[in-house]
Amino acid sequence: MEEYSDLLKLRRDKINTLHDLGVNPYTYGFDSTHYSEQIVRDFEKLENEIVSIAGRVMSVRLMGKAAFFHVQDQDGKIQIYIRKDKVDEVAFDVFKLIDIGDIVGVKGVVFKTRTGEISIIAEHFELLSKSIKPLPIVKEKIEGDEKIVYDQFADKEMRYRQRYVDLVVNPEVKEVFVKRSKIITSIREFLNQNDFIEVETPILQPIYGGATARPFKTHHNTLDIDLYLRIANELYLKRLIVGGFDRIYEFAKDFRNEGMDRFHNPEFTQVELYIAYKDYIWMMEFVEQLVTYVVKNVLNTTKITFGEHEIDFTPPWRRLTMFDAIKEYTKVDVSNLSEIELKEAAEDLKLVIEPSMGYGKIIDEIFGEFVEPKLIQPTFIMDYPIEMSPLAKKHRDNPKLVERFEPIVGGKEIGNAFSELNDPIDQRERFVEQMKLRDKGDDEAQVLDEDYVRALEYGMPPTAGLGIGIDRLVMLLTNSHSIRDVIFFPQMRPEN
Repeated sequence: MEEYSDLLKLRRDKINTLHDLGVNPYTYGFDSTHYSEQIVRDFEKLENEIVSIAGRVMSVRLMGKAAFFHVQDQDGKIQIYIRKDKVDEVAFDVFKLIDIGDIVGVKGVVFKTRTGEISIIAEHFELLSKSIKPLPIVKEKIEGDEKIVYDQFADKEMRYRQRYVDLVVNPEVKEVFVKRSKIITSIREFLNQNDFIEVETPILQPIYGGATARPFKTHHNTLDIDLYLRIANELYLKRLIVGGFDRIYEFAKDFRNEGMDRFHNPEFTQVELYIAYKDYIWMMEFVEQLVTYVVKNVLNTTKITFGEHEIDFTPPWRRLTMFDAIKEYTKVDVSNLSEIELKEAAEDLKLVIEPSMGYGKIIDEIFGEFVEPKLIQPTFIMDYPIEMSPLAKKHRDNPKLVERFEPIVGGKEIGNAFSELNDPIDQRERFVEQMKLRDKGDDEAQVLDEDYVRALEYGMPPTAGLGIGIDRLVMLLTNSHSIRDVIFFPQMRPEN
């Protein structure tokens, strides 16, 4: 710790020295012309040309009146060669005060060293921002054809807390978030090409709804009312369907005050879309087209590696009812069991069943424990018990079920879709049943939204709706196994 304090003092002393030289260690800007990857890619065109580049110093090799150092920008690294007789004297004095982690600007001529490394010989050097804290530098060594990484910034908790450092010293992390951006862009492109309109709905809501979850609560001082961070944007989007929009979507930040694990963060991103005059069968085919489009657009293939599995997104995907799936993987037929019989069956399967759990919750527990983790290839699980889906339309062939499906890939659902319930009388009754579950202690059951029911009373056309979890989809397509790896700043306990 004392050594670390000495390093901080030394860097602060360098700042004072820079001021004595008349140099501002935190300047206002720099006009760069190229990124490192562009220079390397276009070397034949750029050789002997003057370029400007800005980035962070990641290594320094000082050799008297000359030096080699590497600058890292958003695309990669490039080597810089600087000589005292090629830049002005003050600039070289400033360079000698440089530390790894400092941000610099360089202007010079592109060339290739005798060892074949594409580089820039500096004609102008400028310090743009002096770093005070030393980076946890990752060192690499090539042995044969293998790259060995050591002294790695690998502490997971530290990486999540200090993502800014993680991105600097672990450049491969940046690739995850570049792909995340491409995934969102691809979804937006596909929906726009299919004539959907992007809309926005409230994040602060007087009544939370659209999902089974506990909300975060806040208070509006001027109105003197409690408000909730949305747990879903479903009910507002369907109000817009009532209002005459036939194809809409929204990328939404949603918030659920629930447990945290490798699949759940209290703040997460999803895209929800609704289309009038369609049903869940139509939506299944649309999901196949949408996800396949995104995978091919981002990865140039329909096959990915996720953990130890190769997953093929090529349509058509398998379709399986929830009851058939449970029977296939547990050998238990739950389709005609009463709630009491279902509890007994669940206990025989060694599940812990809480007294507050109703029929739908128990089915969900059985499915989540014994079925979902085994569904690796893209699969539509469809036709859920009515108790599990208070916003979905009754199944046209079986009123005990609803027309709902979830696309499940890699052992986890990535979305949820319904033939949307548009019968206001049925919807009110479902809300009432949900309130009874709340009275029994289920604090995730949905609450009655009178304004939403009123909207339905004006008439909503037959509608299909879909929500896709962006974080889950990014996990799949980047082979990441924790949601914290695909969120820039995941929620963490406060540091002591």
